[in-house]
Amino acid sequence: MTTSPLVLGPILRHVDEVSASIWVETRESATVTVLTPHRSASARTFAVHGHHYALVHVEGLAAGSVTPYSVEVDGTRAWPDVDSSLPASVISTLERGRPLRMSFGSCRTSVPHDKAGNRSHGVDALRAFALQLAARDRVIEWPDLMLFLGDQVYADSTSAAMQEFIAARRDIHEPPGKELADYEEYAHLYRLAWSDEANRWLLSTVSSAMIFDDHDVRDDWNASLSWKRTMEAKPWWHGRIVAGLASYWVHQHIGNLSAAERAEDEIWRRIAEHGRASELESELESELDLSEVLDEFAARCDRESGSYRWSFCRDFADSRLIVIDSRAARELDPASRALLDEEETGWLDERMRGGFRHLLVGTSLPFLLPPGLHHIESWDEAISEGAWGRLAAAVGERLRQAFDLEHWGAFQRSFRRLAEMATEVADGTRGEPPETVTFLSGDVHFSYISEVERSSGSRIVQAVCSPIRNPMHVVLRTFNAVLAYGIATKLAARLARTAGVADPPLHWSGIAGPWFDNCLASLVETPDGLRVRWVSGIVERGDMLRPEAKEVAAITVKRRGSSSVSADSQR
Repeated sequence: MTTSPLVLGPILRHVDEVSASIWVETRESATVTVLTPHRSASARTFAVHGHHYALVHVEGLAAGSVTPYSVEVDGTRAWPDVDSSLPASVISTLERGRPLRMSFGSCRTSVPHDKAGNRSHGVDALRAFALQLAARDRVIEWPDLMLFLGDQVYADSTSAAMQEFIAARRDIHEPPGKELADYEEYAHLYRLAWSDEANRWLLSTVSSAMIFDDHDVRDDWNASLSWKRTMEAKPWWHGRIVAGLASYWVHQHIGNLSAAERAEDEIWRRIAEHGRASELESELESELDLSEVLDEFAARCDRESGSYRWSFCRDFADSRLIVIDSRAARELDPASRALLDEEETGWLDERMRGGFRHLLVGTSLPFLLPPGLHHIESWDEAISEGAWGRLAAAVGERLRQAFDLEHWGAFQRSFRRLAEMATEVADGTRGEPPETVTFLSGDVHFSYISEVERSSGSRIVQAVCSPIRNPMHVVLRTFNAVLAYGIATKLAARLARTAGVADPPLHWSGIAGPWFDNCLASLVETPDGLRVRWVSGIVERGDMLRPEAKEVAAITVKRRGSSSVSADSQR
């Protein structure tokens, strides 16, 4: 059997009305060509720590078209796999005026899809969705975009396959043990995450956008200044954070950007300039090695949060999508603690505007947690920063890290700033108010939808889809449900007030959920409003390799003037 020249991909990344970007990893330095029936585009690979990557930009496509494509590496066909039973990979361009269709979710572990894997981690909702999409099941709507909201990989909680790879190259009993240490291990982790045949096909044929969360680097990443100092004291941490950010730029971030945005990116400019120089000198065999440059860049990003922007913004017909970096842009100094530093807050403020039917804000961490959890987090932040004295501060910091109390509610300065922005958009002071301001999130390992209590203006909604494949333990489900809802909410609010925390500027409540299934959500603009639907994977007739997608819930958030929501279905 001939070994494919592709290690990973192709992955369809940024797509607009007339162009598309396709990402691959190859086994060797090469020229990668994407071929469609009417045109082709090529790019040379660039190298990072012995790995070879290319991002090929295909132009001249027709708006609203569906175009099959193939991939060649140095003239050898590499995709599609001739033995695959899945449909051809296609590029589906956007069409002006066509309402947005988007899928979203977070938190997906990479374990086998056999009986043992399904027993320990549940059925992969992404894989079930992929297989149903491949079957052209009309129940599943073909999305324009898949938005992955964090924990695409788990660098700190590794699978047996990942641990086997680690043990083959270093002593797994020495720190960082079963966790990742360097770029080589990250590259292998991405390979495990994206190599399953069905999911690989899905990523090759539906455009994707991605943002990191903590497990892409490490649990509680940048939870506090204390956390950061503790990690920086570990001898292996510098290599880990550098590898995590460098590999994220390569595998996830650069594909989020349009061609125009890439042209402004400091790292991508090196790739583009090298390509132009090679063409002028006819040195088509040369390959740019970015290893040292990316390592220095990643170290600087960790050291100086404002030195690079991971957030991004895209406009789709009559909707705007803003995706926020909720991790690397934090200000951890207790005197000015914020989930977004001032520069990032200013960037977000400029983009929180009306004039769209829907303003969508992607943040890996839910902006609106269940109220009880929000109050607990605001209380913990206050005591951790000294509201009850030094002894209580130490206890608060331990609680923060032990129970992941580091969402928007635990950064009150940022929460209130964003609440003000969202309210101004909804009230029409930042342009024509949209039908909804909708926050899309993951992280918490349960799914739900909630809404701010308002009598006029835009609806402000929080939709959460988590996990795609990493279910919460049954005991923790009960704990979270008790803490988040009911009388615990009132008790937590009183506790927060005793620590000097002002009442939230918004009041919100649940519309539906929580659901603890592995889920993938979809969001569709309809004439009636914004429809959000969650599906999970189920195994029928014992066929572990071909799970089916089953609806968990469907909710339509209707425009103001009609009933607030329509529970189309929910379990």
